[in-house]
Amino acid sequence: MKVVAFARKEQGTGASRRLRNAGQTPGIIYGGTEPAVSISLDHNALFHALKKEVFHSSILDMDVDGKVEKVLLRDFQMHAFKQLVLHADFQRVDANKKIHVKVPLHFINAENSPAVKLSAAVISHVAVELDVECLPADLPEFIEVDLSKVEAGQSVHVSSLKLPKGVSAVVHGDDATVAIAVKPAGATSAEADAK
Repeated sequence: MKVVAFARKEQGTGASRRLRNAGQTPGIIYGGTEPAVSISLDHNALFHALKKEVFHSSILDMDVDGKVEKVLLRDFQMHAFKQLVLHADFQRVDANKKIHVKVPLHFINAENSPAVKLSAAVISHVAVELDVECLPADLPEFIEVDLSKVEAGQSVHVSSLKLPKGVSAVVHGDDATVAIAVKPAGATSAEADAK
């Protein structure tokens, strides 16, 4: 995904306010061996790009005044109540160094699982993203969690996820739970009444 930005010389609150009034968003590119660069981006393009999941979990081609760098969106600040992006932070990416990124989880086949079809259970998503470590070229857009074999009372853990080649999960502590299938309280009492 390509992002166009412009280097900016002026810094400070007043300069940032003037940029925002002109339809621009201030930002910064940091990391790697080069010094940090202050940039400005088109606000509307950035605002709409931030709505796309792929923008948050992909290596971006940042074109700053004709020089293209590989970067990763690290942070952005939104206005408290206006639809306004206040600032965006991007980190340079080295193709030979592993990166640590949060990748979204996509849950599939929940409607086909025995927990839902046979037991009227509800599958709760305990996590919606996963910390992964990989080389930039191996970074997945998302990770699929197949729920087709989950039964009532069972849970899906990080260790049971099928990760793409070259990608490893960063788990702190025990094997974290990703999803769990539970019977709603009303369903159990309805079954008891039927007996």
